[in-house]
Amino acid sequence: MRTRFTVMLGLVAAAFASTVTASVAMATAPVTLDSGFVTDDAGVLSSSEKDAVNSRLSDLAAADGGDLYVVFVDEFTGPSDSVAWTDQTAIDNGLGVDQYLIAVAIDAGQYAVSADQNGPLDDSEIDRVTQAMENGLRAGDWSGAAIAAADAFPGQGGGGDSASGLTWVLVAAAVIAVIILIIVLVSRSRRKKRTAQVTVPDPNDPYASISDEDLEQQAGSALVHADDAITSSRQEVGFAVAQYGDDSTAAFTKVVEAAQAKVAEAFSIKQKIDDEIPDTAEQRRAWHIQIIQLCDEADDLLNENIEAFEELRKLETEAPQALERLKARRAAAEQALDAAAPTLSALGQTYDAAALATVSDNPAQAQHSLSLADAAIAEAATAIIEGKNGEAAFDIRTAEDAVERTEELIDAVTSLGANLLAIEEQIRTTITDLEADIAAAGAMPDTQGHLAPIIARTRSNIDAAQATLQGTARNPQQNLDMLTAANAEIDAALGRVREASEQAQRVRRVLEQRLTQAQAQINTANDFITTRRGAIGATARTRLAEANAAYSEALATQASDPILATERATRAYSLASEATSLARNEVDAFHTGGWSGGWSGGYSSGGSSDLGGAILGGILGGLFSGGGGGGGGGSWSSGGGWRSGGSSRSSTRSSRPSSFGGGSSRSSSRSGGRSRGGRF
Repeated sequence: MRTRFTVMLGLVAAAFASTVTASVAMATAPVTLDSGFVTDDAGVLSSSEKDAVNSRLSDLAAADGGDLYVVFVDEFTGPSDSVAWTDQTAIDNGLGVDQYLIAVAIDAGQYAVSADQNGPLDDSEIDRVTQAMENGLRAGDWSGAAIAAADAFPGQGGGGDSASGLTWVLVAAAVIAVIILIIVLVSRSRRKKRTAQVTVPDPNDPYASISDEDLEQQAGSALVHADDAITSSRQEVGFAVAQYGDDSTAAFTKVVEAAQAKVAEAFSIKQKIDDEIPDTAEQRRAWHIQIIQLCDEADDLLNENIEAFEELRKLETEAPQALERLKARRAAAEQALDAAAPTLSALGQTYDAAALATVSDNPAQAQHSLSLADAAIAEAATAIIEGKNGEAAFDIRTAEDAVERTEELIDAVTSLGANLLAIEEQIRTTITDLEADIAAAGAMPDTQGHLAPIIARTRSNIDAAQATLQGTARNPQQNLDMLTAANAEIDAALGRVREASEQAQRVRRVLEQRLTQAQAQINTANDFITTRRGAIGATARTRLAEANAAYSEALATQASDPILATERATRAYSLASEATSLARNEVDAFHTGGWSGGWSGGYSSGGSSDLGGAILGGILGGLFSGGGGGGGGGSWSSGGGWRSGGSSRSSTRSSRPSSFGGGSSRSSSRSGGRSRGGRF
């Protein structure tokens, strides 16, 4: 049995009142640590700060410097003694001999370090760790304090014997000398070319040290992760609504809508950057920063509701019942899948490959998703039998998303068939309008011979469209595009002689056609991107978001300004088409190994790593911290169902037992010794 020992340090003089805002402290009993090295129950770290601390502590563990965990809470209670609270948390989470825990109570201005009596650090080294983090705690630099503590571990550059210190000083001096020499040489070579005054970075700008190129990459990555988090969160709310009803989930629905509004604004800014209008470097930089900030705000909205949402679902406590419901849903999805392939085959007898390209592989991808669901369901059933409902909850969530993707892929086939039929109906309506135009044009005097060639071309296009409607391997959208162009041409010729009332009616009919086209194309793009979002980056998503915005504007202005509404509907169709094309290119690149965006983790079943598994992994990457690894938390979502991100500890060192199954090496007795505590 291992024991951890406790000795209180003297009080450290602190400027606590200047760094912590006055508030009513939230009492916090010993907690379950997150899957990474950092647990922020006090909400004092931003996403980027938490990632930075997790990364530093992962490096410490990988370098065999020891495992260091950090937890931020509002106040220590049950027990209220800082060291006793920290030791109890270490025991409850099964920390090992070489694993250390720093706990910080923000509102109470207290901290403590829990260390096992047989741990590799001696008393002086533990003291060095506590001293290193005190300045950061006093300044309210919570992430800096945690990183400073890691740096103070032996061999990490924050302390050590005099010989190693001298070695590092000599190495640092040599490196500095080389850097100075390089700077001098580069400065001399560039001095003659320098024509503009050097801009001094704004010390108040948190992005001052980031280049324009890196800022652009961060903005694109933020958009992708935020969009995936919105999609995943919207699905989670849908699951909860089905289980608990609208009244119980109304607050969560509003949260997702508010976060989605911020992401939509970010996509709109991205569209301004991507459009044909030239922008200055300053404008692009400011817009990229605004995109990152909007995505962070959306992420914060979702993150603030994780705990309440987890409490609502309580999937872990009802895992057996949830598994039975999931099995029934999976069976229904399989029945629908059995009909999908024949449906697609029937469509192939009527339409050409280009018209069906966005759903051509949907049955195969749906079958693969169903296989992934089956594997997760089997694991969940085994976990329930073994009494590991926490692990079962994770598997059930994995299976739920696999079944959800199966349903989406199947629905997309049916939706496309309905869209194609609607387009062909629009073709027939357009032909009727064109026939009327030809008759009207034929009744008009054509003294200069301008109308005759237009009438001939229109007639030729009508004949071609009618022949295609009767044949096979047709492409309705291409035919409608051809007739739309003919319609515009003959409308222009007849415009000056058409009565105002008749023209207005004509505009209304054209608007209806444009709206139908735009809606169909948006549906196609949305179905394709949603079912393959793990392989699709920010640009295609931006086009789709802007298409939705243009379509909404068209609907809003159709009564007051039908001409503007027609223009916006046409733009929506164009943007949705571009979104589909860009998304298909990215998926094709993914197949050939050329795609480098999106989720970088992996969820595998039976060694498979094809597009279906990777895309599902991308979805689950936004649901569970630590990518597709699996672990963390005692419920189905450890900060992941709402937002993607976080870090997982190094796999090269022993880690604490998963909170799903509990630890097997807990100690129930503690007395004075090597743990440390104090105030800041």
